[in-house]
This record gives sequence, C-alpha cells and structure tokens, in this order.
Amino acid sequence: MKVLLIGEPMGRFMAEEPGPLYKAHRFISSIAGAEYNVAVGLSRLGHTPVYCTRLGEDPIGRQILDGMAENHIDTGLVSRTNEQPTGLMLKGSTQEGDPEIAYYRQGSSASKMAPRDVDRLDLSGIDWLHVTGIFPAVSDSAMSATVRLLDRVSALGIPISFDPNLRPQLWPDERTMVSALNRLAGYAQVVLPGIGEGKLLTGHGHERDIAAYYHSGGAPSVIVKLGGDGAYYSANSGDSGYAPGIEVERIVDTVGAGDGFAVGAISALIEGLPLSEAARRGNAIGAIQISHKSDNEGLPTREELKAVLAAGKVCAR
Repeated sequence: MKVLLIGEPMGRFMAEEPGPLYKAHRFISSIAGAEYNVAVGLSRLGHTPVYCTRLGEDPIGRQILDGMAENHIDTGLVSRTNEQPTGLMLKGSTQEGDPEIAYYRQGSSASKMAPRDVDRLDLSGIDWLHVTGIFPAVSDSAMSATVRLLDRVSALGIPISFDPNLRPQLWPDERTMVSALNRLAGYAQVVLPGIGEGKLLTGHGHERDIAAYYHSGGAPSVIVKLGGDGAYYSANSGDSGYAPGIEVERIVDTVGAGDGFAVGAISALIEGLPLSEAARRGNAIGAIQISHKSDNEGLPTREELKAVLAAGKVCAR
C-alpha cells in the first residue's frame, strides 16, 4: 500500500556525551523528522511510503535522499532547490528523561513549500495520507500547502490520519496552535492524540471525552495514546476499549515513540485490521522505539514486531 507523507526531514546531529548541548563537542549525524520516522517504519513493515518535501541542494539534503533510498522510501515527490538550505536540529544526550533539542529550520527549503507545489503533485496510486501537526507549524506557506493537500486528498476519497504532534515552540502562541491543529484534525478519518495533547487541544482531561470531541468534529476513529498505560480506541460506530501497554525493560530514549505508534496504527488499518489491533500494534512499536537511542533506527521489521506482540514486552538490549 502507498502511504503519502508531507513534512520536513532534517539533518540531525546528536551529542555523543550526556550534558547540556552548548557543552557538546562531538556529534553523530543522521536524519530526523516525525514524518520521516513514520516513513521508515512503514517501509520496514513492507509498505510503500511516498514522501513529499523540498530539500536544499546541499550535503544534508543529499544525506536525506540517500537515507530515503536506503529505506526504500519513494522520492518521486521530493523537489530540490538552491535558494534555501535543508533544515537541521541538534539533539542532546541524556541518561534519563527527554533530551534537549534545538531546531535550525526557519527559512529552510521545506518551509518555503506552498500550495502551488501541491497543485503539481501526481496523487495517482496513493492509498493513504498521514499528516502531523509539525510541518504546518513551520511557516504560513507550509500550513497553506498542507491544507491544499488535505483538500485534494479528501476530494479523491483517500483516507487520512492525523497526529497532532505538538511543537509549541514552532507556533506563535497556544491559541493559534490549538485552532490550527483542530482544523486539520477535521479532515482526518483517524486522529491520534496523546492524552496530554488531547487535554490541551480539546479542554477535556479524560480519553473518552477527547475521543468524543473528535468524533463530533467528524473523525470516525480516534486512538488516544496513554503512554505506558497503553491506548484508548474509539470508533463512532460504538466500538471502543483499551489496548494495554507493552512492558519495556529499559527505556533509552522517548523521542520517536509517538511516530512508532503511528506506524503501528496506520499499518494495521491499511491492512484491514480492526481499530483495537491498530492500538495494540501502535503500543508495541512505540515500546520498541523507546528501547533504542535513535529516533528511527529501532523501528521493527514485521518479524520483530510479531515477536514483541507474542511476548507482550520489550526485553533490554
């Protein structure tokens, strides 16, 4: 199945030693970006991710293209430019908790994407669209491009999933963020908020109320991520319940957990599995990802996923 993603992949430079970023002297280079992580995960499960973005004609852009090729990500909708650079980020190293992150993406090549770029896209053969709340926050034109793509895909009857993936530092203020993300969620057949995100976006603190909020906005299916407690799934047909969390013997890095969850949920749904199995698979891949230090290298093959689902836990590496 072909899954389209629109976003901004970035060069990632991760500090080798724990401590504040400003004191780091050695970094490991790789590729970051929520949509890129999802694309890698879907590819490893045997699906065909199609990435829509704009890269600079620079070494980081070249590295990202090579990474996409290595991970069998379709780059037919990737454009290049000499006018702006590819975005990048610095990621700190930590032995516990969330790592420090610094973005350098303002004015990047991807941030300059506009509706006219979306109008030129050939969407034939696309089976699913996955959108996050990150790329629309990068710039006004990125927001407009995202909305244009959602309009085009909706008109074609292609299913859409939406992960709010809050990045408050990218928005001018909280009110703008909440309004924009809820507007985007209105396009989706499947909405994937975390419990904290859902509380901020809907004003409701309980997962059932968060799901009801998005059902009222038109989403047929909602899965609310509950961290280590698993996930709550709800369909407007009345099917709802809890998928228990997967035990993780050693948590290494929480970055990428939500992207791993999206991989599990989307892959299950495009394979025709029920919403309960989408939540269960999302829990499993999220758990696998947080047992690895990187954002996407730990995403599993189908065989690795099957083993974790059978065991009900992720063993320490």
